[in-house]
Amino acid sequence: MNEGVYPFCIIQTNTDPDFGFTKWEGENIKLYPIRYKEIVMIVADVPKKDYLPTRANVLAHQSVISIVMKEFTVIPMSFNNVFSTQREIHLLLEKLYDELQSIFQKINNKIEVGLKVIAKKEWLEEEIRKNDDIQKLKEKVSQQKEAAFYEKIQLGEKTKDFFYALRHNLYKAIYSPLSTISNASKSNPPIYETMLLNAAFLIDCEKEEIFDEKVNELYEIWKDKVDFKYSGPWPAYNFIQLNITAGERP
Repeated sequence: MNEGVYPFCIIQTNTDPDFGFTKWEGENIKLYPIRYKEIVMIVADVPKKDYLPTRANVLAHQSVISIVMKEFTVIPMSFNNVFSTQREIHLLLEKLYDELQSIFQKINNKIEVGLKVIAKKEWLEEEIRKNDDIQKLKEKVSQQKEAAFYEKIQLGEKTKDFFYALRHNLYKAIYSPLSTISNASKSNPPIYETMLLNAAFLIDCEKEEIFDEKVNELYEIWKDKVDFKYSGPWPAYNFIQLNITAGERP
């Protein structure tokens, strides 16, 4: 099988860092840098094939990024990009040099953290019980099982409005104050109905403790009503607009 070059992430440095070996599909592979000026891609030689996004493979990919992140700000590469040669990567870095410099200016010494806010079942049920419009429509639907078509539509619309109002309140109460102490923020669509907030924040590394304290403060206010899923630090996935695909012509 032909050898390919697998990229994990891009860093900005004038040194040639040595990150040793990593495990890849049961084999030890050597991590090494490919450089264009101060822009460096951290890569390894692997068999040239499509890699399935199994849990083990994805974790192996992410673990390298996590190791590099301990020393450098990183632009992460997506999983399963296998280039044909080192020269192909070098030419790509040369082509994207200005764009990569611009991205590093934005994210240097910064990390991404994520916050998902999920409504607790008991609180959600209590809020629904307090909504007169929803309760009246639910009663109509239960009483007119066969002739409640329009009431069902109205109930669906009222329920949609109900969740929109909850999310708007959480946006103001949690997302907005956290946004003021971050460099950039992004509110992503909720993954499921009871998720009221799905946010990402880009913060200075030296402000991480201040940001954590604010998250804890808000959690204390809301802990009887919602659960927080606070994650990170991550590379700036939500704040990088860069799509590199193996096979592109430099």
